Amino acid sequence: MKVINVAWVAGVVVIVIALVGCATIMHGTSQQVGIGSTPSGAKVTVSGQSFGTTPTIASLKRGDNHTVKIEFDGYLPYETVLTKKVSGWVWGNIVFGGLIGLAVDAISGGLYNLSPEQIQATLSKEGSTHSKLPNDALYVFVTLDPDPSWIKIGQMTKAN
Repeated sequence: MKVINVAWVAGVVVIVIALVGCATIMHGTSQQVGIGSTPSGAKVTVSGQSFGTTPTIASLKRGDNHTVKIEFDGYLPYETVLTKKVSGWVWGNIVFGGLIGLAVDAISGGLYNLSPEQIQATLSKEGSTHSKLPNDALYVFVTLDPDPSWIKIGQMTKAN
């Protein structure tokens, strides 16, 4: 009868456990998101929780979407949503951790990255042109620097 080396078995168990939640171990369940504004010193609220004033860094759970509000007296408020997207570490789980590792990372939030990674809000003064427009109108704004993550929802065409 062979004697099994307890240290060897313990080492194998530790390696298996380490690989089970690959993304959780590699980049954790929270993410640092930089938040700034022009002008600086604006109040920052993330998902209803105060995070001080800009510039600031917020440590946020990767497994949740977050609503970020930036407010400054005399300026229109800025609001955006940080969304969770599947991290590249999912492949490490599939290769090394299998379904158990994938489940651990999905439950803990380690499977995700928040996007965008940084927010820089340019606040508009109250009373600027677009703050005086009626609320029941259709607004068309043009930007020369579109965000690649935007989704096209329609297109204007020339009427006959």
